[in-house]
Amino acid sequence: MIYVFLAEGFEETEAIAPIDMLRRAGKDVITVGIKHDDIRSSHDVPVLCDMTDMQVQLDEQLEMIVLPGGMPGTLNLEENQVVQAALSYCAEKNIPIGAICAAPSILGKAGLLKGREAICFPGFEKYLVGAKISDSKVVTDGNITTAAGAGVAIEFGLRLVEILCGKDKAQSLRAAIQSD
Repeated sequence: MIYVFLAEGFEETEAIAPIDMLRRAGKDVITVGIKHDDIRSSHDVPVLCDMTDMQVQLDEQLEMIVLPGGMPGTLNLEENQVVQAALSYCAEKNIPIGAICAAPSILGKAGLLKGREAICFPGFEKYLVGAKISDSKVVTDGNITTAAGAGVAIEFGLRLVEILCGKDKAQSLRAAIQSD
């Protein structure tokens, strides 16, 4: 199971594109609303989540967590204790973590990017504490994948598919959606 955490003010493209790619790949993706299940994006798009943060279970079924960016969504994710617990759990168990746009700043502040290559939305690099800033738009280093922003959300989603399902599945999806 994959948790995609959504907080008030999230960037919709950075959430929906990876959800779509992962579900097309046959993965069990669960959207998690922070504090409640009806969340509004940074552009006032309402999304009804599958569950709330109070229902999250961190156990052997967890395959990945994904953090979309957006403001103030990133700040709302960062302040949430369940998100922080999920990050710690994934780091401890070497479970993949995906973060895009401003959300990699959450990983940096948590000390998860030290010695790793990472990317984020321009202007947030100072929060990627200890990271080597990448020139790539999507970068995976160990169990952490980061991406620059909404313009690469599909590529980010395809990378997450590749991590969980392999290159062939990601290439198949790329062809099916006419990307490339």
